[in-house]
Amino acid sequence: MCLRLRLVSEQTWLVVGLGNPGEKYAGNRHNVGAMVVEELARRAGTSLRAHKAGARAESTRLAPPGGGLGPRVVLGVPTAYMNVSGGPTKALVSFFSADVDHLVVVHDELDIPFGEVRLKQGGGEGGHNGLRSITSSFGTKDYLRVRVGIGRPPGRMDPASFVLKDFSSTERPELPFLLDDAADAVELLVHRGLTDAQQVVHAPRP
Repeated sequence: MCLRLRLVSEQTWLVVGLGNPGEKYAGNRHNVGAMVVEELARRAGTSLRAHKAGARAESTRLAPPGGGLGPRVVLGVPTAYMNVSGGPTKALVSFFSADVDHLVVVHDELDIPFGEVRLKQGGGEGGHNGLRSITSSFGTKDYLRVRVGIGRPPGRMDPASFVLKDFSSTERPELPFLLDDAADAVELLVHRGLTDAQQVVHAPRP
């Protein structure tokens, strides 16, 4: 029985969407990671609930294309502020017996144009306080990232101010498509692994 439980735990994925808590920040560009995880919960027919780890979370399964059971996936959004999101993320990993190599962090990315999604494992944090906090908490940068492009700020606007503003009137109609694409990328990553998912997500659009 212990062996069986260990095998199951090794297949558990934790998908964490970064953002700041509260209605004040809900529509900010910085919260797009949390928006993607909410979309994944909607697709799975569930919703996130308060968890003692300092997050809203739910355990579910993401069905593969064509149907089927799919792997166990814990969806989570820290209820702490972005710059201390590493603590709740590590607590979720511990509680659900996930491994760091099965941790997927979904976050906003200034260095990717709005509307594009990229996947990678490891690398720098690019000044992103949420990633810095997670790296500090785990002592490694070697976790998976779903990078949701929000583009660079216009003119000389401070990037820190830009990410804490809501999406613009021209971006908002496209936001649902971006969330769909990012949610699709998470599902591909979980079902097919990083290399195969990158080949699909990073392929030029027709």
